[in-house]
Amino acid sequence: MNKTRVLVATATVVLCAATEPAASPPAGGPAPGTSDYRQTVVCEKQEVVGSRLATRRVCKTRAEWADERLQSRQELEQKQVRLGNSPSE
Repeated sequence: MNKTRVLVATATVVLCAATEPAASPPAGGPAPGTSDYRQTVVCEKQEVVGSRLATRRVCKTRAEWADERLQSRQELEQKQVRLGNSPSE
């Protein structure tokens, strides 16, 4: 039961982190795929855990957002592998 909770909580975090921040490059801005584009700062609102109303604004570069999504995905995959290979309770 506890392993299921960990898996569900991890999946929720990954799904929240995996959503692309809603922002489009400004007209005449750097082209996608360039280093300038990856260094563009993008902000998104994130819900505060434990509150239904509070949000906080998080700003990171596109490269940092991509790295965070990759790490979250890898952590989830590792946990799924460990849960799949562990003996049943």
